[in-house]
Amino acid sequence: MIPIHDDNPTQIQPYVNWAIIGLCVAAFLWQLSLDQNAVTRVVYALGVVPSVLMGAKTLPPEVVLVPGFLTLMTSMFMHGGWMHLIGNMLFLWVFGNNIEDAMGHVKFVIFYAVCGLAAAAGQIASDPGSSVPMIGASGAISGVLGAYLVLYPRARVLMLIWLGFFVTTMRIPAIIVLGGWIALQLYSAAVSDGDGGGIALWAHIGGFAAGVMLIPFFRDARVPLFGHGRKDRIKPVRQTTSPARPREPAHDRARPPTVERFGPWSRGKKQSPWRRK
Repeated sequence: MIPIHDDNPTQIQPYVNWAIIGLCVAAFLWQLSLDQNAVTRVVYALGVVPSVLMGAKTLPPEVVLVPGFLTLMTSMFMHGGWMHLIGNMLFLWVFGNNIEDAMGHVKFVIFYAVCGLAAAAGQIASDPGSSVPMIGASGAISGVLGAYLVLYPRARVLMLIWLGFFVTTMRIPAIIVLGGWIALQLYSAAVSDGDGGGIALWAHIGGFAAGVMLIPFFRDARVPLFGHGRKDRIKPVRQTTSPARPREPAHDRARPPTVERFGPWSRGKKQSPWRRK
C-alpha cells in the first residue's frame, strides 16, 4: 500500500518540509553525477558508520570529508537508489506538512533533526560494531509518522493498493496505516538475523518512538492530541444573508404595510550496499 494523500488540510505553507525534500533530491542528483568509486567513498564519508562513530575503527584520511559527529546530519540527506528516495519523500510529502503545521517552521526543523538523531542512536545501539554505513531520511521521517499517529489517528489517508493486476484506492484511518507500519518494523526487527535485509529497522523504530514522545511538547497548545485532523476544527462560516421571508397570505397583502423604524441595521462580521533508513 502506498500513501497518496490525506484529508487533513493545513493552515500554513510547509516551507521547511518542501526544503527538506528539495535538499534530499539535490543530494541524490549529486550522487548520480559521480562514478561508482566516488559514490562508495561519499557514502562512507557522509553516512553513519557505527564502529567509526563509536571510535572502534577509523576511516582512511582520504575518505573523510566531515567530522564523524556531522555524519549524523549529512546521512539524512543521502539515499541508496531511486526507490529509496521516492518512498521516503512520498511519506514526508503526505505526512510532514501536517506536523509542520502543528508546531510551526522553526520547531519543525528542530523536531525533524532530533528524530533523525534518535533514529541513528537506535541503530547504533542495536549494532555498535557495524562497519556498514547508514544513509537515508526515513529515520527522521519515522519521527514524523509517530507524531502524526499521536495527533491525527482518525484522519483518513488515501492509499493506493496494488496487488498484481488489481489496483484500487481506499481511504484508511491513519491509526491503521501508521500503526500497521510500525508493527511491521517491530516484527521485522524481532525476526531479523541482525542484518535487517539492508534496512536500518532500529533507526525506524528509534525515530518513531522519538516522534511519539516529543510531539506533546513540540505541538502548538491549540492542537489537541488524538484528534480527527484540522478539518474537524474548522468552524462553519456564519450566515450573513437573511433567510427568505415567507409569502404573506393574500388578505394580509391587501392591507397597507405598517412601517416600523428601529434605527440602522447592524452588519454581522465574516469568519475569517549500504543500509537504508
